Amino acid sequence: MENLLGLLIIAAGSFGQSSSYVPVNKVRQWSWESFWLVQGIFAWLVFPFAGAMLAVPEGSTLWRIIASEPASSWSAICFGALWGVGGLTFGLSMRYLGIAMGQSVSLGTCAAFGTLFPAIASGTDLFSGAGLALLGGVCITMAGIAVIGYAGSLRSKELSGEERNRAVKEFALTKGLAVALLAGVMSACFALGLDAGPVVEDSPELFRTLPATFLVTVGGFFTNAAYCLFQNFRHRSFPDYANVRVLPVNILFCALAGFLWYTQFFGLGIGTGFFDSTSVLYAFSWCILMSLNVVFSNVWGLVLKEWKGVSARTASVLVAGLAILVFSLVFPNLLK
Repeated sequence: MENLLGLLIIAAGSFGQSSSYVPVNKVRQWSWESFWLVQGIFAWLVFPFAGAMLAVPEGSTLWRIIASEPASSWSAICFGALWGVGGLTFGLSMRYLGIAMGQSVSLGTCAAFGTLFPAIASGTDLFSGAGLALLGGVCITMAGIAVIGYAGSLRSKELSGEERNRAVKEFALTKGLAVALLAGVMSACFALGLDAGPVVEDSPELFRTLPATFLVTVGGFFTNAAYCLFQNFRHRSFPDYANVRVLPVNILFCALAGFLWYTQFFGLGIGTGFFDSTSVLYAFSWCILMSLNVVFSNVWGLVLKEWKGVSARTASVLVAGLAILVFSLVFPNLLK
């Protein structure tokens, strides 16, 4: 029962993340870099800080916790800076491939590397026992991602240029796939940052990983902010922030996007607190989150009509890929 509750909490956070790109359509008269920076302030600073404060024991402070383990804290921030590159290219993959396909390729790659890297770093043997089960789960996830990617390629062939541009205005398959793969590999550094960051033993068990989450997102914010400010300078888009006609509404939607994005890692931290820390399910939790993100992102892709006009064959391939991902969620529990 506890495992099911943990999965439901992770799923709720995943749904929030997959919904975080919907408010983008409501932002008006801002360049991409202006939106990305402002929503990042909320997604990577404001809400992660609020979450980390939940882990602070009575009589202590967040800064004292961070200073008590400087090596772990700096490791989390450095991994976060690398993850920030993935965050940047992740946003670009949405522009070139759309929500459904962009998130599928990026998150699928991120799921595999983000699950296997920490396991390898901790000395897990991937070819026996629990390690083999973990590797099998990742392979199932990647199979689902591959099927969804194939559905995306079929969709690209079936739609006319006008139809593709109507669904995704800047659709570019080759460029989008390259960016999405880079995003996935670099985004896996988030999992490494969580593993390297400080754990607050005296805090409630469900909140212990939230300070590490905050440190990783801080590192990612610096990378993203530097790039966005450079693009503001390059495109002369600094006046976006002074456009008082749209400023309040745009900030509101950026805050909403940032909050929804953060719920995935808040949900991950809370949800894994219900798992046995020595179980395959716990080690597989990162892959579960990414799988759910792919499932929900494709649901949003259907809602936003990104798959409108495709053949029954392509739709069937998409559904098959989603079904494989759903199976990957329950796979660890079948190994008991």
